[in-house]
Amino acid sequence: MSKNAKDSNGSFHPLSAPDFLPLLQLRALQLQRLRFIVQRAYDGVALFHKRMEERGVTPQDIQSLDDLAQLPFAEKTDLRDTYPFGLFASPMKDIVRLHASSGTTGKPIVVAYTQEDIQVWTNVMVRSFASCGLHEGDIIQNAYGYGLFTGGLGAHYGAEALGATVIPISGGNTQRQLMVMKDFGVTAICCTPSYFLHLIDQAPELGINIKELPLRAGVFGAEPWTESMRRRIEADSGIKAYDIYGLSEIIGPGVAMECQCQSGPHIFEDYFYPEIINLKTGKSCPDGEEGELVLTTLGKKAMPMIRYRTRDITALTSETCECGRTLRRIKRISRRADDMFIIRGVNVYPSQIETALLKVEGALPHYQIVLTREKGLDVMEVQVEVTPEVFGDTVGALEQLQDQLSRSIETTVGLRGNVRLVQPRTIQRSEGKAKRVIDQRKM
Repeated sequence: MSKNAKDSNGSFHPLSAPDFLPLLQLRALQLQRLRFIVQRAYDGVALFHKRMEERGVTPQDIQSLDDLAQLPFAEKTDLRDTYPFGLFASPMKDIVRLHASSGTTGKPIVVAYTQEDIQVWTNVMVRSFASCGLHEGDIIQNAYGYGLFTGGLGAHYGAEALGATVIPISGGNTQRQLMVMKDFGVTAICCTPSYFLHLIDQAPELGINIKELPLRAGVFGAEPWTESMRRRIEADSGIKAYDIYGLSEIIGPGVAMECQCQSGPHIFEDYFYPEIINLKTGKSCPDGEEGELVLTTLGKKAMPMIRYRTRDITALTSETCECGRTLRRIKRISRRADDMFIIRGVNVYPSQIETALLKVEGALPHYQIVLTREKGLDVMEVQVEVTPEVFGDTVGALEQLQDQLSRSIETTVGLRGNVRLVQPRTIQRSEGKAKRVIDQRKM
């Protein structure tokens, strides 16, 4: 194990030992687990067995990690097409938990866990919290949604196993969230970054100054967010904002987590093998090159996922991190392959709009993109909240700010959109994932 196997606060959690494995040992463990999980999927999942046969590949052909490229991809449509239990590799008597994500097109996707899977999930969540400096004795307010969504229970089990005090408040009821944060001496919060911004906005109405609370860390995920938003959160709250990454199809939160260096989430590679592929060709990309993240579960028994296409756009880096972890990191995921929209032939991601807006002083990180069609032409309107001081300014000053924002958007995406300034708290807040784009062109 690396001699640097401690975080910046001098602590080390025993479950974090795999984070510091020598690379040769890590790769050997990955191959061992990969061969096991491929055999399990081949034996227990009819769809995977059929696709391997079509490719003329057997589990015995997997002799190295490079052989992963011979295996077929899995996609979200596979989960919908085999709803509800078609991708399970374990009999129902061994399944102890089912989760499901809300489906935007019909049926939800269903994921399953054996007791061993739950333990793996708990362990990677402990490692996630430990990597950003949380420890026994912390008081963690868990504002991720409980129930079928994986976020709430995933964070809950990990925080308890860490030895922290967990407040299972779930999402919503902003006034109660802030009251609990203040009265219970909360030191860390788990929620979406957009919801924490909402808490920051609402705190002054209750006479609460978040900067004066013991709160020191936020574990934020479940939606793409930018580095600009991180800076805004940290400046307005005085906490450290950490990026956690996960998805229900793989396990839930805890697939990757930032350490205290805040230089990109480390993937827990001993359980989740990462690849980056070219979006057009499907071929693997070298470390450092941007593409779509593909993940293979190395320890999920109930529902192994082989080469799952996440649609998240990122890059892998194997550069040494100052924390000493040997796990590769992913570049912050601020966009998805499927949240792109096309306006007048230009490919646009909401994260690009966010970056452009936050470059201009006076704009708040609350915005919505409305797409319409007028006389056969696509129109993009960006509604953005501004600070109370700015909104009460002169008409000339507001027009100047509008122009600055329009030019910033044009510089960033190559397209000049209509900017409409709105009063603070005009745009509807979300207790879950923020809805950034309203596309009315097909209505």
